[in-house]
Amino acid sequence: MTYLPKPKLHHPKLPTNQLGFTRRDYEGAVSTLCAGCGHDSISAAIIQACFELDLPPHRLAKLSGIGCSSKTPTYFLGASHGFNSVHGRMPSVLTGANLANRDLVYLGVSGDGDSASIGLGQFAHSIRRGVNMVYIVENNGVYGLTKGQFSATSDKGSKSKRGAVNGDEAIDLVGMALQLGASFVARSFSGDKAQLVPLIEAAILHQGAAFIDCISPCVAFNNHVGSTKSFDFVREHNEAVNRLDVMVGRAPIVADYAPGTVEEVTQHDGSVLRLRKLAADYNPHDRVAAMNYLQERRAAGELVTGLLYLEPEPEDLHVFLNTVETPLNALDDQDLVPGAAALAAFNAGNR
Repeated sequence: MTYLPKPKLHHPKLPTNQLGFTRRDYEGAVSTLCAGCGHDSISAAIIQACFELDLPPHRLAKLSGIGCSSKTPTYFLGASHGFNSVHGRMPSVLTGANLANRDLVYLGVSGDGDSASIGLGQFAHSIRRGVNMVYIVENNGVYGLTKGQFSATSDKGSKSKRGAVNGDEAIDLVGMALQLGASFVARSFSGDKAQLVPLIEAAILHQGAAFIDCISPCVAFNNHVGSTKSFDFVREHNEAVNRLDVMVGRAPIVADYAPGTVEEVTQHDGSVLRLRKLAADYNPHDRVAAMNYLQERRAAGELVTGLLYLEPEPEDLHVFLNTVETPLNALDDQDLVPGAAALAAFNAGNR
């Protein structure tokens, strides 16, 4: 992965938060994703949310798997803890880190390929266990690093740039999160900053498993048949001495629409997303109603965005396991290995 540090110089009058940090203090390296990628908009929303919450960067741990989405932690919170795990295994690594040190804020960033395919089991178990975390899936419906194959969240009947039609049903991670017992469930769009930033802030403040499915358009696969400037045409008519690719930059897609309305968002390839923003009087405390509403709007060809479900009295994994308040990694040998006498007394009390 290319690492391009940002210049340390910045305007002396940049706004600061209660900690005295500027927004720049929550940024990371320069993004190497394609220009206009929705993932960069999500990174910007994470930066803004942490800045507005006055969150000390060293109190946050960011974890990821493999994919375009999992590159993004390099581009935000450069002063935070970080771990880039193997494909699909981010939720398990995050669970272990959370058990070892409950005092940190945990942010898991993944993609639809990483979480809905090879990591589906890891996703399911971290959600059902109620791990105290913010779990963001940057959902673009394709495998961006391997040239745009369908992912498990691609809608049935959708067509790839190469003309292939997807015949498989899509996995709805929001529906799964609701069914598995997540205590905070939301969906948003990378271009809707006004909705996404508050959702991330609320997820960070939530005690329990907070899941956000963020629709994030991929801009890399816009070449079409018949163009003499397309990737396919050049490859067929050029004798290459090495293999290179060029990703054409696009403007970020932005959506700004009122609660209770539907917005049709045209993506760079001409396909249209129909986004329905939850109405102001929507009740987010009814899990069954949320699942029914999702299915109802899906049948109408709409993607619902907003806070879909919030558990009124959430509990996390540490409550279920009855762990001590002190982080496990801060306990000394006497606490962790109390000796044979303590074990005998414990066993005697449980006979």
